[in-house]
Amino acid sequence: MALDSILGTTAGGASGAISRGLKSAVAGGIDTSFADKLGQLVDHVEETAADANTKVSGMIDKSVDVHDAMLALTKAEQTFQLTVQIRNKLVHAYQEIMRMPV
Repeated sequence: MALDSILGTTAGGASGAISRGLKSAVAGGIDTSFADKLGQLVDHVEETAADANTKVSGMIDKSVDVHDAMLALTKAEQTFQLTVQIRNKLVHAYQEIMRMPV
C-alpha cells in the first residue's frame, strides 16, 4: 500500500501537517528537529481552536452559518484528540525505555 494512500485516509487538519512531515521524513527530507515538529503540531491545535472560537462567536451574532461553526468545532476537537494520542504514545514509549534493564 502506498504511503500517500495510508496518510490520505487520516482526517483533520493536524493530520495533514503530520502526513506532510511523515512524507518528508520518509523521502529523506528531514529539515527540522522532532521538537520543532511537535511545536508546529501544538501551534496548529491552537490555531484550530482559535478558528473554532471565532466561528462560534460569528454564529452567535449570525455572521457565520451554524454548519461552518460546527465543522470548525469538530476539526478543533479531532486535532486536539490526535495531539493527545500522540502525547500518550510518546509517554508510553518513554516508560518502556525507562523499564529497560541497563
